[in-house]
Amino acid sequence: MKLVDLHSHTLWSDGTLIPSEHVRRAIVKNYEALAITDHADATNIEILCREVVPFARRMNEKQGDIVVLAGIELTHVLPEEIKDLTEYARAQGIHVVVMHGETIVEPVRPGTNRAAILAGVDILAHPGIIAEEDVALAAERGVALEISYRKGNCLGNGRVVTLAKKYKAPLVINSDAHDVGDFLTPELWEAVGRGAGLTDEDIVCVRAYTRELVSRAIKGAS
Repeated sequence: MKLVDLHSHTLWSDGTLIPSEHVRRAIVKNYEALAITDHADATNIEILCREVVPFARRMNEKQGDIVVLAGIELTHVLPEEIKDLTEYARAQGIHVVVMHGETIVEPVRPGTNRAAILAGVDILAHPGIIAEEDVALAAERGVALEISYRKGNCLGNGRVVTLAKKYKAPLVINSDAHDVGDFLTPELWEAVGRGAGLTDEDIVCVRAYTRELVSRAIKGAS
């Protein structure tokens, strides 16, 4: 089984690998698609877009081992800034907009989850303390909620899955990779989902939805 991972970080923010090695490590781990989603706010979003969009284009033109998606993760920005930053990123050719959600282990500003969903980001990352009404809104708006492999942020996975299943909100499983050892294997990807409460049928649905998200992202940015 090949993997799709829509949340990862390089030296462009707080990851440890340059983008080329980051992609190569994913290829070796049998990834079929990888989004590079480095941390962004108003101070660096222009720089990130300028770098990651042509990098992804180059990778996809010159090799066929993996699909590289240009992404960003809006992080600790004011809720009222999320919509404008999301629209800016998309206008620059960004494939995937991830929002750093309200998580158990980081002091993300209250209201971030709802503002991100209303802004129409693609993925709300590790939203471990998400309100039930916001999960219902994510289902209505088609915003995917993340099941995270990341230490600390994974502590809210059970709540995310329980509420997502209740309201039929879309789910994705991501590594949030920052280092060499963070890349998933197919077995570990599945174990992360099952540990959060996914069934066999759920796993199939998450895999299919994630691939659909990749196709949609490429089409939307072309």
